[in-house]
Amino acid sequence: MSVRSFIPQKLLHSASPVTGAFPGSICLLLSDEYALQLLGILGISFSFVMIIVAKKSADFTLHTLVLKNENAVLVHHMEEQVEQRTQKIYELSNLDPLTGLFNRTAFLSQLKSVIETSEKSFALLFIDLDGFKKINDSIGHKAGYEVLRQTARRLNECPLDSQLICRWGGDEFLVALENTDVATAVKNAELVIEMLSEPHNIENSALSVSATIGVSLYPDHAVSEDRLIQSADMAMYFQKKHAPSSVGVFSKQLEEIYSHELRLKNGLSVAIEKQELRVVFQPLILSGNHKPIAFEALLRWNLDGESIPPDAFIAIAEQYGFIHTIGAWVLRQACLQASQWGREHHLAVCVNVSVIQLQDENFLAIVDSALSNSLLPAGLLHIEITESVFASDISVISNQIKRLQSRGIKVSIDDFGTGYSSLSVMQELAVNVVKIDRSFVSQMNSNGYAIISAVMHIASLLDFLVVAEGVETEEQALELSNLGVHFLQGFYYSRPIEIEDIPAYLNGYILPNE
Repeated sequence: MSVRSFIPQKLLHSASPVTGAFPGSICLLLSDEYALQLLGILGISFSFVMIIVAKKSADFTLHTLVLKNENAVLVHHMEEQVEQRTQKIYELSNLDPLTGLFNRTAFLSQLKSVIETSEKSFALLFIDLDGFKKINDSIGHKAGYEVLRQTARRLNECPLDSQLICRWGGDEFLVALENTDVATAVKNAELVIEMLSEPHNIENSALSVSATIGVSLYPDHAVSEDRLIQSADMAMYFQKKHAPSSVGVFSKQLEEIYSHELRLKNGLSVAIEKQELRVVFQPLILSGNHKPIAFEALLRWNLDGESIPPDAFIAIAEQYGFIHTIGAWVLRQACLQASQWGREHHLAVCVNVSVIQLQDENFLAIVDSALSNSLLPAGLLHIEITESVFASDISVISNQIKRLQSRGIKVSIDDFGTGYSSLSVMQELAVNVVKIDRSFVSQMNSNGYAIISAVMHIASLLDFLVVAEGVETEEQALELSNLGVHFLQGFYYSRPIEIEDIPAYLNGYILPNE
């Protein structure tokens, strides 16, 4: 019921003595005596005046109450707006707009508070989605955003003893588990992986991602929020590299590995800038006459007086995106050197190329530029790719190989037989040369001999040439030659040669037993 519906009656009831005197005044007005008539007139006048006064008083009071009610409604509305704006400011400051989880700033603040007040150990889970980039690249960012939203919902619904869940950035999430030891943290992390690995139904498609999780514990591994997160991140990164879609726990040994990799990363960055890398060349020998037919370009790097193996720093270069710069530089240097040999000796140069380089859309332009600037004939350039290409998108790799071969460039598969190779893929790639891994050469007295024999049989069927790496003894060289291996490479013939020593080597053709 409104204010206007009940206040007037109340106020009019309060004027009832005045309205009750009105009939008496009428009676006095009808009297024969003048004095009584005058009194009646006065009574009627008084009654009218009082009624008017009461009416105005009632209207004023009603208006006052209406204004008060309107002001109360307005104040309430303003309070609601202030509350909504305060909530909006809080959300913008503390919540990730896509998932509604804590953002970095809020999570760090909350985690710091937990560290300051916690009297028991707790665990931090660093979660990184596996396969998310592929969804983004192949289906689109809209689907990717929905996967992230559903991931956030699943983390909130996961039966974990946690109120701290954060989207750290991209497809990374953090979860703090209070009162948790290592065993419980790992068990909970495995449960999270199981839940996050369930298919996401988006736009009538079932999209699958998994997760790799790194775990760190307070106070065992760190006592500050930044260090705790860094430790969990380190554990996740190491686990993702060696056993993705599983759980890894931080350790001091892991920290040493990470510190070493960080040293290599920073040192490699400086080495690229200051051109501290160098290329050496190891000859490939024609088994028929034991004379060099080509050189393989090998990258070398010294860091603070320590020789860093290529296997160690190439992986770092690939991980941190240095490989494109380094690979292009090696290709240019190798072509320039080979152009000098080519004028007199017509020797080819073999350059190792990673799968990452081969998949780069600019790779062919880089190759063309290196050949053009060095004036090296394309037929004297051999591109060596590792056997890991077999685990990549074969159609993309095959197309790149065909485009290289159309220019006259030869293509080799390096480290053949160590992991991914198959006959069907070998036939599809149609490479020119296969390099047998040194591990089979070193085991010639056992199963290595049988494997090399099988490779030579396949080579005759698929029409490719064969190089044997790691030849270190005369016995190995003779056996490989008898098996029909076309080219030999190893310390028995020559260690890698510095650029300035190559002319002397070529002029003398210094060969064993001569």
